Amino acid sequence: MTVQRSELRKDYIQEKYVLIAPLRKKRPHPNVEQAEACPLLRPEDSPLSPLNINKEPALAIVGSKRNWKVYVAANKFPAVSLDNPKAYGKHELVVETPNPNVHLEDLPTSHVANVLAVYAKRTAALAKNPRLNYVLIFKNAGGRAGASLCHAHSQIFATEFVPPHIRDKSNHSKDYRLVHSTCVYCAVIKRERSSARFIWEDKNVIAFCPYASMHNYEVWILPKKHRDNIALLTQAERLSWAKIMKRLLYTINHKLYLPYNYYFHQLVDDSDQHLYMKLTPRGSAWAGVEIGSGLIINPIPPEEAAAFYRAQLKG
Repeated sequence: MTVQRSELRKDYIQEKYVLIAPLRKKRPHPNVEQAEACPLLRPEDSPLSPLNINKEPALAIVGSKRNWKVYVAANKFPAVSLDNPKAYGKHELVVETPNPNVHLEDLPTSHVANVLAVYAKRTAALAKNPRLNYVLIFKNAGGRAGASLCHAHSQIFATEFVPPHIRDKSNHSKDYRLVHSTCVYCAVIKRERSSARFIWEDKNVIAFCPYASMHNYEVWILPKKHRDNIALLTQAERLSWAKIMKRLLYTINHKLYLPYNYYFHQLVDDSDQHLYMKLTPRGSAWAGVEIGSGLIINPIPPEEAAAFYRAQLKG
């Protein structure tokens, strides 16, 4: 399937719209935000290396304190905190490797799975706090994607406040189940498995480009079984997730040469949500139309993006 002309597309469940506009690729002098090369760092020069981060109390560790693979500590510059009633929450830093000069996608699949296991452990711990209602796990890779440090890391952001669009998505999902007797994202998985937007699947997880992609080359990864949060993933599911996640991030960083974000939302009180991770390369800037109208223009049809990923995964 090739998209020749612009199409207005609606999100699977919410009143959110994207204009897929392939002709926009032909405009002159596109502003391509390529991934920035990080300078090589000596271990002592990175604030996240063992020499420095080990001074901070560990919230979770893979390995030992003296020889760790993944280290979780409180964010030293938190946006929210447990002692602030006006912005109550927890802000944590996940150091994905002790080596300041490698990317997450360059690490072994088993190591990426360890990072996912740490996300699961901290999600379960944060959910025990009755005042925390929302957990966001995210990664900024590259300065234009919001990263302030080159050392591979991600963050966990848990708050009492639930963003309105997240609550709206939850309510729409519940309404969908009442009408169709199934989870909307379980239905999306069935639909996208046979679409031109499909990328990859095994018995545990699936990856595809969403129908109304907001970002160039955006990808979603979902467990095939209905899991409402990452703490419920089995070890086999985490390994499958890590395998495709690593390969997709490698493609984004080393083939598209783009900075990226990934993230997933979790509502603590919504056991019916379906977990999914968004991988969002930062290949274009939102300009006047997007800022003024809220309507996102994406010049890369998700069908074209999916074909690109499938070709890369064959290599």
